[in-house]
Amino acid sequence: MRGLSVQKFSGRDKQEVQGYYELLENIFDSWKRISFSENTIKHFHKELLKYAEKDERHRGEYKKKENAVKMVDSTGSPIATLFETVPAYLTPKEMQELTEWTAEALAEHKYPPLLVIGNFLVEFLNIHPFEDGNGRISRILANLLLLKAGYLYMPYVSHEKLIEDSKPEYYLALRKSQKTIKTGGEDITPWLDFFLTIFLKQSRMAIELLSKENIEQLLSLKQLAIWRYLQTVEEATPGEIARKAGVARPTVNQAINKLLKLKKVERRGLGRSTRYKKV
Repeated sequence: MRGLSVQKFSGRDKQEVQGYYELLENIFDSWKRISFSENTIKHFHKELLKYAEKDERHRGEYKKKENAVKMVDSTGSPIATLFETVPAYLTPKEMQELTEWTAEALAEHKYPPLLVIGNFLVEFLNIHPFEDGNGRISRILANLLLLKAGYLYMPYVSHEKLIEDSKPEYYLALRKSQKTIKTGGEDITPWLDFFLTIFLKQSRMAIELLSKENIEQLLSLKQLAIWRYLQTVEEATPGEIARKAGVARPTVNQAINKLLKLKKVERRGLGRSTRYKKV
């Protein structure tokens, strides 16, 4: 998407992808400063659809009409209802209760965070609070909540791609779980099984990707030059790294920050005496 101007957009898909891309990038950059709340969810929806002209009317607003999830044929005509959603008039109350419970459960650490997040997602999708974009917002929120729960490798392996590759299983797990909600015999095991399976696959892919052998896939050419130089010396100052690797000092600082996040280098000393060495 880099270099593609908004003015060049000719279709709905490109508009929606650009909004999703920018929103996800902002979350990866700023998740520590983003609070989890209804206002945040509504703001995400507004940002997600900010380039989609057809969605201008309802951006950032809960649905005003019913929106059951339907299966469609090749022409776009509905042929079956996958599951009913919460009525529009109940949506504000349901979203308030769900968001407050989730925030409290994550803060209290009473339940494993993956179960709390999985529960939030299945209930969010059951409510289907927005007229459009609910699936995309749920995956945006999954990234935010998992990052806040300490799973910091979310930017390196796409949660969205794994969901997209398993769409039949995704809808089947949702349907099985959601039809039990508010029946007195709730059972979201099918959804949790799907969610945790996807998460396990994502975790394994992240471990492989973040291993020493695969770090080259995560670095730009200049970052890679810095990493390779640090492998040849015991330790070095930022100035030494810039001279020996042939990279500008601001780029050195950016690369060092990334390598620190990846736990590939460690910092020694402070101020002018700061030095870095490979882990």
